[in-house]
Amino acid sequence: MEQLKQQLRAEGIAYRENEPLAAHCTFKIGGPADVFAQPETEEQLCRTIALCRECGVKYYLLGNGSNILFEDTGYRGVVIDTTALKMGIGILENVCHPGAAPGEVYDAVAAGAGLKLSALCAGALENGLTGLEFAYGIPGTVGGAVYMNAGAYGGEMKDVLDKVTYLTQEGQIVTEEAAKLDLAYRHSIFEENGGCILSAQFHLKRGDPEAIRARMNELMAKRVEKQPLDKPSAGSTFKRPAGAFAAALIDQCGLRGYRHGGAAVSEKHCGFVVNMGGATCADVLALCDEVRAIVKEKTGYELEKEIRVVKA
Repeated sequence: MEQLKQQLRAEGIAYRENEPLAAHCTFKIGGPADVFAQPETEEQLCRTIALCRECGVKYYLLGNGSNILFEDTGYRGVVIDTTALKMGIGILENVCHPGAAPGEVYDAVAAGAGLKLSALCAGALENGLTGLEFAYGIPGTVGGAVYMNAGAYGGEMKDVLDKVTYLTQEGQIVTEEAAKLDLAYRHSIFEENGGCILSAQFHLKRGDPEAIRARMNELMAKRVEKQPLDKPSAGSTFKRPAGAFAAALIDQCGLRGYRHGGAAVSEKHCGFVVNMGGATCADVLALCDEVRAIVKEKTGYELEKEIRVVKA
């Protein structure tokens, strides 16, 4: 670790030591990271990963921290903050993509992995491009959204994703079409291949800015109305089981408001586990186990966690 820190300093890559991870995730839970690196360019990001591998130090790529739960003991290694990347949005006009009909062209938006989805959607709106409205309000980054094929209100990233540029585990930078990324419900090939997403390109259509804005506002209003946005959480806690909805099953079992320590099933939306104040990782995991057991016993459905637990 000391060798790694020396190299980071020598190459001008910013980092902090013993950084509280609770400050970098929407659950507001988690102990300190040994090193919290903040590369500002794609080159620095690739170099940070290479240095971690050369020094035998484990690392974790962090976006907005909106779908993860850090352990109470923190992280024994390097957490790499991709939101520190200074990468903007690029607009490409009249672009063909593999799924288009012959002669059909789109405009495309290219964005760095650390860009927040809200900024991506705002950029599309500013340029009169439609197709990303469903993503407005998802509290994640471009990289995180692609990694888990994020979706909401009938849309998913795979519906508009064109291609992704990423760093392979072998240190090569490659660009792959979306069709080859095994995009499925809350899944992509990056869960298996260990690649680090650097940027993504999305194919969008020209639309009426006022209609786009109205749809974005409509979906945000639905979020505010139905989701417990006033309390720290990691979004939907459980994946949707085949043939049912997790929130409905939990509510059916009488678990609305069910608590374990500082963690609770949201009174507003049973699909969310929220931090009521001072919740620990242990509280959240115990609550999830209890909810899963009760739902299994009463309904026969097996709930699978959607949130990702980052091991120390």
